[in-house]
Amino acid sequence: AQVRSLHRILSILTACLVLLLLPMPLLAEDSPANLTASEISDLFSQGKEFFRQANETSATDATDATAARELYQKAALRFERIANEGGVDNGKLYYNIGNAYFRMKDIGRAILSYRRAELYAPNDANLQQNLAYALQRRQDEVEVQAQRKIMHTLFFWHYDISARSRAWMFGGAFASAWVFATLLLFTRRPWMKWVAGISAVVAVALLASLIIEAGTSANSRSGVIIAESTVARKGDSTSYEPSFQDSLHAGTEFRLLEDRGAWLNIALADGRQCWLPREDVELVR
Repeated sequence: AQVRSLHRILSILTACLVLLLLPMPLLAEDSPANLTASEISDLFSQGKEFFRQANETSATDATDATAARELYQKAALRFERIANEGGVDNGKLYYNIGNAYFRMKDIGRAILSYRRAELYAPNDANLQQNLAYALQRRQDEVEVQAQRKIMHTLFFWHYDISARSRAWMFGGAFASAWVFATLLLFTRRPWMKWVAGISAVVAVALLASLIIEAGTSANSRSGVIIAESTVARKGDSTSYEPSFQDSLHAGTEFRLLEDRGAWLNIALADGRQCWLPREDVELVR
C-alpha cells in the first residue's frame, strides 16, 4: 500500500511537471534582431576597445575624468545596441553594460544592468560581487520588511539557489524517487523506502518552488530608479503631494504594482508605496 501511494505521488509529480513545461513555449518572446552577426561582432569589439581605452585613461590620467567617462559611454552604447537592435540577451552582455555604467558612477543604470545579467547568470561570482558593491553605493537605505526577511531565512533554498540549479536538483530527486520506488516492487528493503520517500519530498518541494517562481515572475515585475533624484508622490501626477519627506535616488529598487503609462505605482522593499514618473525609472524585464 505504501509503495502504491508513493507511485501515485510520483505520477502526480509527473503530471505537474508536464503542466509546468507546456506553457513555456507560449511565454517565450523573440527579441527583434535588426543587426547582422557581423555587425554585432563589430559592435562588441568596439565596445571592448572603448572600455579598454577608458580604463587606460583612468589609470594614466586620473584628472581627465571627462575623457574616460566619454569612452565608457561609447562602450555602453555599443553594448546596448547589441541588446536592443541585435536581439541578444545574455548575462555577459548586460554585465559589461553594468560595468561601463558603474565606472561612469551611474549607479542606477549599473544596478539595472547587473539585475538583467542576473536573469541569465545568477550564480556568476564576479557579477554578484560587482552587484553587491554597487548596492552599497546607493544613497537610499530601504530596510527589507521583517516578514520578507523571515521568509528568506526559512526558505533560503528558494531564494538563494537559482531556478536552473533547482531544476537540476528536482530532476535528480525525481529520478531517484522513481528508481527506488520501482525497485521496491521487487525487493522490500527498509532503507529503499526511506530513500524513495525523502527523494519524493525533496522533489515536491523543489517543483513547488519552481511553479511559484514561474507564477510570480509572470505577474511581478521589478525595477530600478535611474534618475539621480526623483520625488515620490501619492498619486499619478505632479499635483499630488510627495509621499515621503525626502526624494528617492538612483539605484533604489522597487516592485511594480500598476502601470498607468506616464506614472508607475510601485512598492519599496520596506512595503511603502508611491507613484513615480516613468522617465525616472526602468523595469528589469
